Amino acid sequence: MIDKLFRDPTDDIFLQLFRYIFVGGTAFVVDFFFLYFFSDICGIYYLISAVLSFIISVLVNYLMSTKWVFNQDNIQNKVLEFNLFILISTIGLGFTEILLYFFTDIVGLYYLISKVIAAIIVLFWNFLARRVMFYGKDFI
Repeated sequence: MIDKLFRDPTDDIFLQLFRYIFVGGTAFVVDFFFLYFFSDICGIYYLISAVLSFIISVLVNYLMSTKWVFNQDNIQNKVLEFNLFILISTIGLGFTEILLYFFTDIVGLYYLISKVIAAIIVLFWNFLARRVMFYGKDFI
């Protein structure tokens, strides 16, 4: 069972989603830490900090996703692969920025709580977009 969940290559959407949530959780911890660090420790405006922390976390996510979640170790054009990954992630960043602004400045939530809400919503965009558009898999 452990091998199936964590080691064996798979195209099963539910196993990929499980792995993606694990990878996304790791990337989220990196993103959340650097958002806090840049905003509260360095004093950078939270929406700018969100972009900086995104850049760091997307690299973590890329490395883990391509090697483990979607089993795409054999793609020939790594530059194209990375650019498509960045495009999908950047659209996710746009969603994140809008949601952060909405939940923080309009609703009045603390920006780190807004980040958690935004991350949960954007997780599904990123997963489905990468699965369908980037790796050519079926929606379900």
